[in-house]
Amino acid sequence: MATHSQSHEHEHEHEHDHGEQSPTRTAISATLHCLTGCAIGEVLGMVLSTWWGWSNTGNIVLSIALAFLFGYSLTMLPLLRAGLGARRALPLAFASDTLSIGTMELVDSLIVIAIPGAIAAGLGDPLFWGSLAFALFVAFWVAVPVNRWLIARGKGHAVVHAYHHAH
Repeated sequence: MATHSQSHEHEHEHEHDHGEQSPTRTAISATLHCLTGCAIGEVLGMVLSTWWGWSNTGNIVLSIALAFLFGYSLTMLPLLRAGLGARRALPLAFASDTLSIGTMELVDSLIVIAIPGAIAAGLGDPLFWGSLAFALFVAFWVAVPVNRWLIARGKGHAVVHAYHHAH
C-alpha cells in the first residue's frame, strides 16, 4: 500500500509530465512512424520486384532501399511543413531515423528469410503477407527499445520531436 508521501510524489510527477510524453511513449510513437515508412517501402519493393521478375536478392535490396526512402520521407514531411528547408530537414531525418530503420529492416529481413518459403511466396499467397506482418510486428518491438535508448540520450527521434509539434 502506498504511503501518503509516495502517493503525493506520484501525483506530483504527473503534474510535471502533463505536457511531455514519457521517453517510452515517444519511442513507441517514433517506432510506429518508422514502421509505417518501412511497411510502405517494403510492400512497394516486393510488389515491384515481383512484377519485374527480380531475384530474391533484388527483392530484398529494393524493399530495404524503399523502406529507408519512405521512412526518411515521412520524417521530413513535418519538418518541411514546419518551415525547414530540405538541406536542414534531410540531415535531421538521417540522424533521427537511420538506426531505427536499420534495426527494423535487419530484424524484418532476417525473419522473412528464416520463414520457410516466405521469400519465394507470391503476392497472392497468405504466407507472403502473414510472414511480412509477423516480421514487421517483431521488428517493431525490437526497434522500440533502440528508439527509447536514443531518445533518452537526446538523440534519434528526440532531435526532430520539437519540429513535429511546432505547428
